[in-house]
Amino acid sequence: GTGVVFGVEAGVPVAEEPGAWRERDRELGGGTMNRSGARCPCCGAIATMEDLRLDGRAGRLGAVMTAVVVDGPAGKEYRLPAAEELDAACVYAAELNALYAEIPFGLPDEPTPSEESLGMRVPRYGFTTWRSLFTDRQLLALGTFVREIRSAAGLRGPAAGETPRAGAPSAGDFCANVWREALADYLTAAVSKFADYSSAICSWHNGGEKLGHTFARFALPMVWDYCEVNPLAETTGGFPSTVEWVARVAEHLDIAAKGAPAPVVTRQSAMEPAAGPFDLICTDPPYYDAIPYSDLMDFFHVWLRRVLHGLSPAADSVFADPLGPKWDADAGDGELIDDAARFGGDRAASKRNYEDGMARAFTRFHAALQADGRLVLVFANKSPDAWETLVSALIRAGFVVTGSWPIQTERLARARSLSSAALASSIWLVCRKRTLTGPGWDVTVRAEMRRRIQRQLRDFWDAGIRGPDFVWAATGPALEAFSQHPVVKCADTPGARLSVSAFLREVRRFVVDFVVGRVLTAGGEELVSGLDDVTTYYLLHRYDFGLGDAPAGACILYALSCNLSDRALADRHDLLAHGGGRASDEDAEDDAAGEADDGDDAQGGGADAAGRGGTVRLKPWNRRRAKTLGADASDGRPAPLVDQAHRLMQLWRDGDESKVNDYLDARGLTRHALFSRLLQAVIELAPAGSEERTVLESLSNHVAARDGVTAARQPRML
Repeated sequence: GTGVVFGVEAGVPVAEEPGAWRERDRELGGGTMNRSGARCPCCGAIATMEDLRLDGRAGRLGAVMTAVVVDGPAGKEYRLPAAEELDAACVYAAELNALYAEIPFGLPDEPTPSEESLGMRVPRYGFTTWRSLFTDRQLLALGTFVREIRSAAGLRGPAAGETPRAGAPSAGDFCANVWREALADYLTAAVSKFADYSSAICSWHNGGEKLGHTFARFALPMVWDYCEVNPLAETTGGFPSTVEWVARVAEHLDIAAKGAPAPVVTRQSAMEPAAGPFDLICTDPPYYDAIPYSDLMDFFHVWLRRVLHGLSPAADSVFADPLGPKWDADAGDGELIDDAARFGGDRAASKRNYEDGMARAFTRFHAALQADGRLVLVFANKSPDAWETLVSALIRAGFVVTGSWPIQTERLARARSLSSAALASSIWLVCRKRTLTGPGWDVTVRAEMRRRIQRQLRDFWDAGIRGPDFVWAATGPALEAFSQHPVVKCADTPGARLSVSAFLREVRRFVVDFVVGRVLTAGGEELVSGLDDVTTYYLLHRYDFGLGDAPAGACILYALSCNLSDRALADRHDLLAHGGGRASDEDAEDDAAGEADDGDDAQGGGADAAGRGGTVRLKPWNRRRAKTLGADASDGRPAPLVDQAHRLMQLWRDGDESKVNDYLDARGLTRHALFSRLLQAVIELAPAGSEERTVLESLSNHVAARDGVTAARQPRML
């Protein structure tokens, strides 16, 4: 068969007979799980998420086999488990203990990350060791592969933690040693891939009818229904399949590396001085507060350490510690990430540590480069704070940003692309050493920024770059003007400095005005400014995505570029709504940003009012029903121009020409140049023959006819 599907139900004692549970479940209509909690199959009571966490930490969550998937004559078939399959799922503790007594370090009882760590949800439910993320049967399979791989490499498994004994490859047999080590290394990679497909966080993909894997995204969410693969099956997730994938990669790399000089690979902290000088340093730095790399790598670290122990001094050095490198405050070294959980919940301390650490690392890069060397950084974070922190660290270290290029580096079919707030491209920043040592002045820097950026934006536009990638690709050309000075002073405010944050806001707005100019002038060169933020966002979104589903990630970046948030556009401005596509099981939580939204249950959605974690769409003009549409805000701020247009369209459709004229006159819209351009732009974006286009064309003609004319007002029936 291809696998065995399990269902985890809260409140089901582990020792309970599955048949009895199924009988009660039929009587009660089945247990259900949603974002608010679960219905107990025993009594029908609703349990909150906190109840479930408490039960999990007390060891009261159990697993019940619900179905078996097999290959049938017509494809995959699903049936209830047989008694022998239920029996086969049971593994005795003595059997596991005996197996892992032959494996270095024994069962993987190393602790999982804190429940407050980024993207870590499983510890909240009592999964506090890496062992607990695997069923006993999965542990048996993994342990068996570990033991046999060690045996094939001549490592006859010492007791946990002991030094390898006689029987390891002889130092005199160099050729045999090389082949054994290579074989062990490749098979260890297969163990890692197999573990990814053989944990209790693997779900079943209903659409593709196949096994999912643990790391569909950079997080460990709670999964309520999981699938267990047959480890010997030559299907997705089976060990033969993982070996085949590793072999394919090795084959391709062997071809690619032919004729290339042998690389030198070292394991070293970026905080330490590097041998140099180098012509180029290329790095993909930690993404601020987005991904807890060292926490996630521990899932694989515990298995790699067990397979490779004693294989070579290099392997033992790399895997000397039980878990991957975390930040060591005493040593001032370790993984750099802005994660308050590693600083006792102190967000300010975490942010400061990340900024200072990045500056120190970049300073090391600066010292290791030739005078005319280049530093290239790959960055894809959607947070302005992350960009500002990165740029500040570069400037502090003595670098000038000379260019930026959006390069599509992400596989479009990956889960994060399909249903989450993810970017399609990475921005590659090219930097060189700064030669100027004196301060700059904001007036000069701003003028230079506009000159550089406008030329580059034309090139990007002509190259077909669109969407948020276009907005953020302008970062490099703009920053060259700013970063060529160690500080930029404000000419009209003695002692004040132009901050990176303020400068980047100006850059994003300049780029947005460039795009809006293209939209409002039908591809012309005019730079349009003065348009309010909400209308600017509307045009950007409408131009790129129309009224259909749009990826939430792109819309978040557009909102940020307009000094807005996606939540404000949904709640306060009533402009965004959920798209038709909701978050997938794997993307219920926004793993890229560590959102405050709990999002624990992987089947519960996880998108907020604006659709974070999935798709969003603009509300059509005829579905914006707020009574305050088109009215000025309570603090006196004028209504966004697009709101005024939608209000007029509704009045015009209702045939109330007198109210249309009153509204136009009260707001001076007949002589408002941007308003007429807005109407024309939306006309061109609206589908031909649609009610929207018909109403807009009629309204536009009416506005043009009233330009400077005060006509007698009469009710109009449309």
